[in-house]
Formats: sequence, C-alpha cells, structure tokens
Amino acid sequence: MILSGKEIERRLGKDIVIDPFSPDRLNANSYNLTLHNELLVYEDTVLDMKKPNATRRLIIPSEGLRLEPDRLYLGRTREYTRTEKTVPMLEGRSSTGRLGLFVHVTAGFGDVGFSGYWTLEIYCVQPIIIYPGVEICQIYYHDILGDYEKYHSEKYQNNTDIQPSRLYLDFLKTRQAGE
Repeated sequence: MILSGKEIERRLGKDIVIDPFSPDRLNANSYNLTLHNELLVYEDTVLDMKKPNATRRLIIPSEGLRLEPDRLYLGRTREYTRTEKTVPMLEGRSSTGRLGLFVHVTAGFGDVGFSGYWTLEIYCVQPIIIYPGVEICQIYYHDILGDYEKYHSEKYQNNTDIQPSRLYLDFLKTRQAGE
C-alpha cells in the first residue's frame, strides 16, 4: 500500500527521515526531491563491470548546465533520506519526463532501512539545460508486510556523495568465495 502525503508527514522523524524537509514539496502520495549541484560522468566510452570506472565531476552552475543525449550523468539528491518499516521508491516527475529527462535508468527501487542520498542516473533524449535545486524526482513509500531484514550494503548504505556503480565488488566477493 502506498502512503499518502499526510501519512508521510505523520511518520517524519520516526520511520521516515527526509532532511531537509519542506512542506510545500509534499504531494498527495509522494514528496519532491531536489537535485544537488554536482554530477559525475564516466570518462571511458566502454565501461567494465569487473572494475571501478573512472569518473569526472561536473558542477552545475546557477545559470544551468547543458546535458547532451547518449551520455549518462550521475547526480544525487540534496535530501538525505532514511526509512524504517517502509520501502522507498523513486520516480521522475512528470514535468521532467515531458522534457525527455529520465532521472533513473533502472534503479528506482529502494530497500527498507536504506539510509543516504539517492544517486540519480540521469539521461536525456535531447539537449536540456538543468539547474541545481530543481525538484527533479519524487519519493514515495510502500508499507512492507511480514518479517524483514534491514538493508545493509557495503556498497551504497550511508553514502554521502554520488555513488558510481560498485558492481565490481560483487565480482570480488564471488572470486573470494570460490577460493
């Protein structure tokens, strides 16, 4: 069951943390998150799942930054979030989608117990100018049914910055388990 905006607000500071929180960004059943002023781009045109891939940091100036198609940009929310007893989900806003801007290529599904900033996988279908602080996506919450184990990940939990893929750690773990 998806939580209403009023229920999200009731649970703030308990099993839902959104920091900073602004009541004017609360919707009927979601909350709008904003874009931080930095992005990462991968430096290589061919990425390798088995190794860390080099990135370069871009600053989004107040006058905006032009994004180009066929390029993946990694960003993050300005808001820190934490959840207990709910499953967080992230979606792009319809206003950004109507401009051809995707904010998550595949990873909009969160885990109960996640704590940190959301890394955004930003992709555009045509050139677009983006701005820091724009309400770029929305978070919503599902109640979870049954017993569960809280999310814990050495890769992404308690992050403080944009997180490039750390899939290579899975390969290291598999190799170590086979030794």
